[in-house]
Amino acid sequence: MPLQPKRRRSRLAPRRKDSAEPVQVPPAAAKKPEKKTVTAAAIPAKASGNRKRTAAKPRPATPKASPSVTKPRPATAKKRQSAGVAKPAKGKAATSLEKLGNTALRVIPLGGMREIGKNMLVYECGDDMIIVDCGIAFPEEDMPGIDIVIPDFSYILQHKDKIRAIFLTHGHEDHIGALPWLCKDIQVPIYGNQLTIELIKLKLEDRGTGVSGVTLKAVKDGDRISAGSFSVEFIHVNHSIADANALVIRTPAGVIYHSGDFKIDYTPITGAPMDLSRIAAVGQENVLLMVCESTNVERPGNSSSESKVGEAFAELFQGAPGRIFVTTFSSNVFRIQQIFTAAEQFGRKVALIGRSMLNYFNAANALGYINMQPDTLIDANDVDRYAADQLVLITTGSQGEPMSALTRMAFSEHRRIEIVPGDTVILSSSAIPGNEKSVYRVINELYKRGAHVIYESLAEIHVSGHAYQDELKLLHHLVRPRYFIPGHGEYRHLYRHAELAHKLGLPWDQIFLLNNGDIFEYQNDNARIGGFVQASGILIDGSSMGNADNLVLRERRLLADEGVVAIFLAVSQKDGQLIHDPDIQARGFIYEREADQVIRECQKRITAYARRGNGKPSLPEMVRSGQLRTQLESLLFERTRRRPIILISLVEV
Repeated sequence: MPLQPKRRRSRLAPRRKDSAEPVQVPPAAAKKPEKKTVTAAAIPAKASGNRKRTAAKPRPATPKASPSVTKPRPATAKKRQSAGVAKPAKGKAATSLEKLGNTALRVIPLGGMREIGKNMLVYECGDDMIIVDCGIAFPEEDMPGIDIVIPDFSYILQHKDKIRAIFLTHGHEDHIGALPWLCKDIQVPIYGNQLTIELIKLKLEDRGTGVSGVTLKAVKDGDRISAGSFSVEFIHVNHSIADANALVIRTPAGVIYHSGDFKIDYTPITGAPMDLSRIAAVGQENVLLMVCESTNVERPGNSSSESKVGEAFAELFQGAPGRIFVTTFSSNVFRIQQIFTAAEQFGRKVALIGRSMLNYFNAANALGYINMQPDTLIDANDVDRYAADQLVLITTGSQGEPMSALTRMAFSEHRRIEIVPGDTVILSSSAIPGNEKSVYRVINELYKRGAHVIYESLAEIHVSGHAYQDELKLLHHLVRPRYFIPGHGEYRHLYRHAELAHKLGLPWDQIFLLNNGDIFEYQNDNARIGGFVQASGILIDGSSMGNADNLVLRERRLLADEGVVAIFLAVSQKDGQLIHDPDIQARGFIYEREADQVIRECQKRITAYARRGNGKPSLPEMVRSGQLRTQLESLLFERTRRRPIILISLVEV
């Protein structure tokens, strides 16, 4: 079994200057590892078929070695700036990279490693760099008030003159959501398939960021784009959004296969199955490296076809007596198509509810991806003109988002539509990890409104857009890479994917488990983790960027857990004596019936401080030095065992 890496810091934790340098973990069997060169050793037959690779220099195999991982790395102590994007850090993290030379191939994940979302990868060779994807992540539970998290662009901005292009695998938010922020400072061509480009246009307009002059170039499956020393080919794959692609990146050092998000669907709703024949042909090019998603690596077998959802819709629509509400991911054009097909089959009209649903639908419909009769789609304002058994309403809110249409309907807060007994609500989606509570809260409210609720555990109304184990195995056999980097998943997903690759015959020392910011470097027939760059997430809080640091988050958590006590003091400028009794207000601190006694005790303590003399600090001096706050914190903790935030306002008259 591979060695477990040491515990890593949180991706948003403060960095320390005295952290260890990143190193490769040696094989478990070796007590005193020696510096070795990883050569193109022959891959076992079950992983590579009949192809043979000749090693540059024979070396004994090390049984049960560990995949290459890194120990915690140092990071810049300099605080990220709030204006624009984070400024590049100066120091070891930035300067150590320059010593590696200009001929190396480097792969640098700035997001998407050991986490779900925020996918962003930098490929660098000589004086050329390209970026693949630029997504967002949702905030974690310990990030109150944070809207989204985007990658740290420090390294990119430091080398912006080397960036030749941005390539996008598909149009999901975790792959394109951070582009409005990146495009403020980076002006290079952005390449993506047709629907992806249409969604970016809407995003740049919708954000109101003032970004202009962005060069968006739509491509088609099979197109090859040159960008400096890179050549990028778009290969058609299946996913839960149209126009998804894998990328074949050809470099002077070798061929890289970047999987993007994919599944193998032999009976897709629209379009062709995944282009396995082209992928197999790429596998004959002696692929140097594969970077592959790992989302469903824990699920055995094969993912179900999207067409099965259409069959389930037909059965459910046939037996539904009243209105039918269907919520799904707005980007899942194939799912929306099947809802239209089932609605037309049973003579129902379709209304779209929710801004993101309308945006995605309009983009897909403009490209001809929605096949429907002209009179099937109606305006949401006209639903009252039709009988209940003539309506299907497609709505946002599959993840229980507080401001989504379905959530507002469930809590009777929607301005036009209300859930009533007899309605059928179908949740055609699965809960993203971390959103389960929100989803089930909405389901509970829907039941309270008398609706008949159908969700994934009750019917086959959702299939995943990510590959299961057998599909991943097939891809490994087709591509047959020399090196492998699992991506797009939490650590357990990456680790299980590394194990799967090893079982297929890839040696452990050719598998790399990276963290965000780690540098995979290939040079002189040697692959290693050659350094790191700054890659912590940047927090987006309303309109500000990067300003909500750990101190702000700590204060927000403290406010939520302990409450706040506000104290207003009016004292005389002449002698520092109180003009009026202290005014003390407590919010979220203790119960009201207990607060009066505690507040009176605080007032007495403050009055006593104001009256004392004999050369002791006056009340204003105690406030300015923080001594009064310290004394009151001790008093409150002694009486209540809580540590609220104390705010003191002093007025001298």
